[in-house]
Amino acid sequence: MSRYRAVLFDLDGTLLDTAPDFAWCLNTLLQRRGRARLADAEIRAIVTDGSAGLVARAFDCAPDEPLFEAMRTEFLTIYRANLSRHTRPFPGIAELLARLGTSSTAWGVVTNKPSPYALPLLTDMALQPGPGAIICPDHVNNPKPHPEAVLLACRQLGVAPEEAVMIGDHRRDIDAGRAAGTITVAAAYGYLDAGEDPDQWNAHHRIDSAAQLHELLF
Repeated sequence: MSRYRAVLFDLDGTLLDTAPDFAWCLNTLLQRRGRARLADAEIRAIVTDGSAGLVARAFDCAPDEPLFEAMRTEFLTIYRANLSRHTRPFPGIAELLARLGTSSTAWGVVTNKPSPYALPLLTDMALQPGPGAIICPDHVNNPKPHPEAVLLACRQLGVAPEEAVMIGDHRRDIDAGRAAGTITVAAAYGYLDAGEDPDQWNAHHRIDSAAQLHELLF
């Protein structure tokens, strides 16, 4: 039996390893524009910065430069067509979701990834059992680190925040979960910025692999 009535996951870098597709799409854009490819490891380290951060780093340009928005739009078009080319759940996630299902524990996703990307990606992944709630930034007025999205997920799952746990690989996930009143778990296996220390996020727990969630949740 799970210790919690609901488990909430951040998406990129926590539930799903999406970095390989971000790397493939960004390098496709670089090649189209006659630029050298970036190493996958370099891209993985900046996935948490979103499309704007990826394009800014890849092309060494600021968002207010004339060509920036055109490059960002082209990158997102490539990504939208290749959401699940290489993306997979992190090791241990599929087994964990199955265990949540057999214990009748609800689970959901709270992400800052816009719904036009998050929803079809989750459909492609066909996770079993599927999430009972998927909250994207376009579903709320205030995305993470504000607690609104976490609170909405709890309402949709029919649980009180103190009965839920929020798991994420960025400080904004922990801040949102704590402000909402959930237990929080820092996913140190995710997409951490260089020099980032998840022990400084004030999370209730830290895990270094998704497989460690089994012991934490059950």
